[in-house]
Amino acid sequence: MTTPGQNGGQGWGPPPGAFGPPPGTSQPALPPQRPTQPLSRPGRASGAVGSGAVSSGAVAVAPRPVVREPEGVTVAGKGGGNGVVRWVSRTPTRRLWSVGSGLAVLALLFGVLTYIQVVQRTDAATSVVEHSQPLSDDAAQIFRTLADADTTAATGFLQAGNETAAIRTQYNNDIATASTLLAQAAASASSDDPGQRQIQLLSSQLPTYTDLVGVAGADDRVGYPLGGAYLRYASGQMQNTMLAEAQTLYQTETDRLHHDYGDARSLPWAAVVLGLLLLAALVRAQLRLYRDTNRVLNVGLVLASTAVVLALGWLTAAQSVAAADLGQSDTRGSAPLQVLNEAQIKALQCRGAENLNLVARGSTDSYETTWGVVSNQLAGKGGLLPQALAMTSADGSAQQSVAAAQADFGTWQQRHDTAMNANNSGNYGTAVAETIGTPGGSSAQTTNAAFDQLDTNLNSAITHERSNFDQLAADGRADTAGLAAGGLALAVLAAFGALWGVNRRAAEYR
Repeated sequence: MTTPGQNGGQGWGPPPGAFGPPPGTSQPALPPQRPTQPLSRPGRASGAVGSGAVSSGAVAVAPRPVVREPEGVTVAGKGGGNGVVRWVSRTPTRRLWSVGSGLAVLALLFGVLTYIQVVQRTDAATSVVEHSQPLSDDAAQIFRTLADADTTAATGFLQAGNETAAIRTQYNNDIATASTLLAQAAASASSDDPGQRQIQLLSSQLPTYTDLVGVAGADDRVGYPLGGAYLRYASGQMQNTMLAEAQTLYQTETDRLHHDYGDARSLPWAAVVLGLLLLAALVRAQLRLYRDTNRVLNVGLVLASTAVVLALGWLTAAQSVAAADLGQSDTRGSAPLQVLNEAQIKALQCRGAENLNLVARGSTDSYETTWGVVSNQLAGKGGLLPQALAMTSADGSAQQSVAAAQADFGTWQQRHDTAMNANNSGNYGTAVAETIGTPGGSSAQTTNAAFDQLDTNLNSAITHERSNFDQLAADGRADTAGLAAGGLALAVLAAFGALWGVNRRAAEYR
């Protein structure tokens, strides 16, 4: 009888090679199995097993065990690539960490973008308050002082050697003010400011103009007829070159103001859109976790969502309020202020043309033509004074000043017609008296007096609109105070909440 388990006979052990790989194959061997119980002992009759009979001494062979591969696994050798790495990347823990990391990165991007866009708009609002509007106002003031200096010089010349101290003082003050404003504008404007060219040209041309006016006055005082020619030449330089450059400077700074207004009032759409995408991703992540874990709320993701909602609400509300206040500073301050500045400039041009027409003594009608064109731009249908009256309709004090200025121009127009009729009739002395008055006499009924009253009312309206602008623009800039840093802090909190919430769920798989 053969001992069970020996290789030489039939026993309890499996036949040799029963669990080994077939010869010539490279499939790895399975772990050794416990020997199966023999179905019949040696020397006993065979019995029936199942539906077939087993002969005496036969040993049953155990079926090969089935090894189930984990979900997502591709065993090496079954398909291309590193299957183990692909399976690991699809484990629940790794998937959760991928989602959490993506949400955190998206939250940080939202915070950085919010910070950048808010800072850009705050800087633009600061530029409106501290640079653009003051430079635009200074450019208008430069134009006014230069035009007034030219008109005052003509008035002094018309006094024919009897120039009053008031006229001389006014001329000197205009030149000093223009010089100071040009220096301030040069200091305030950056090196790449497009208005620098005009500022430099005006600064270099102003001394030449004052020299010509000085020569004209000196010749007039000693009775030289060249005095009028020098004054007309100086005035031509002022009107055709210097005031043209001043007008370009004013338009350049005004365009810059409008550009800064546009930047300051625009909503940060890129940050808003990214914030909405982040919020949608957070909601979707919570819904997936609810389906996978059957837990309604994830504290970390709820915290992240709340932080994003607060940041979006603060961002849109603060920027909307700031845009509204800046819009009010434009419609109730800057825009009417620009129209009033231009009206004052046109009034000065009218006055200069009126006085220079008398200096020319009928040698040219160009000044009277200039009066007709410019006066229509000032007070004609759709002119600057009617525009200013409509734009100040919501502000009673400014509107009253503009209405008074409009009435003053009507008076001025009547006196101008009287003086021009006298001049055209050969009554030069009467025309001069109607324009600037007589030495030692009353000048209350002259064209200059009507201009002075109009200018006073325009200055009152300008002061009021400038105050409106300062207050409303400062409010618009203050509306976004702390928003850049606060939005970034909330975004960092959202990133932390996303990572924390995902970590709590991922820990359950360990």
